[in-house]
Amino acid sequence: MKRTALLFVIFISLIAKGQETSNELTSVFRINALNPGLELETPISMKSTLSINSGIGIHGSNKNLNITTTGVTYFISPFVDLAYKKIYNRKNRDLKGKTLDYNSGNFWSLRLLTSFKEFKSKNIYRYDDISFEFGPTWGIQRAYNKMHLLFDVGPAYYFDTKGNSGFFPFMIQLNIGFNVKNW
Repeated sequence: MKRTALLFVIFISLIAKGQETSNELTSVFRINALNPGLELETPISMKSTLSINSGIGIHGSNKNLNITTTGVTYFISPFVDLAYKKIYNRKNRDLKGKTLDYNSGNFWSLRLLTSFKEFKSKNIYRYDDISFEFGPTWGIQRAYNKMHLLFDVGPAYYFDTKGNSGFFPFMIQLNIGFNVKNW
């Protein structure tokens, strides 16, 4: 509980700082349709943002965090996804006449994905109801009018609250949704 409160205070502080320092990037509220969720992305510097996305998603199994049987293994659960994004190609996009709307650009990020107790699973038994994936990613996000597309990929260190952990070569995220508000 104390960790959650500390993360919340840090997140709010970074949002407040981002509101004062950003000239290019904007705060964006999104509704994601793939892995349904609500997302807030806010600038924390001239070239970086912090995004928090919460919803319900499909998650794959991780070795050392669960027991699986045969076949495709996945579970559906609530999640909270926190990412620090360093957007690096906005100047080039602007020179080429490409859109910068809704923080469009390529980025490097640090991502923390938290998965909670599953609603549905197939061929999987998790050792703990809460698990985490953390790691650096490379990605793109684009705005097509109000449509939002995000893809990122990178290696992940995963762990749960019972001490189980491991590495996975990559975690993948694909979000398609709607940019609701830009300010």
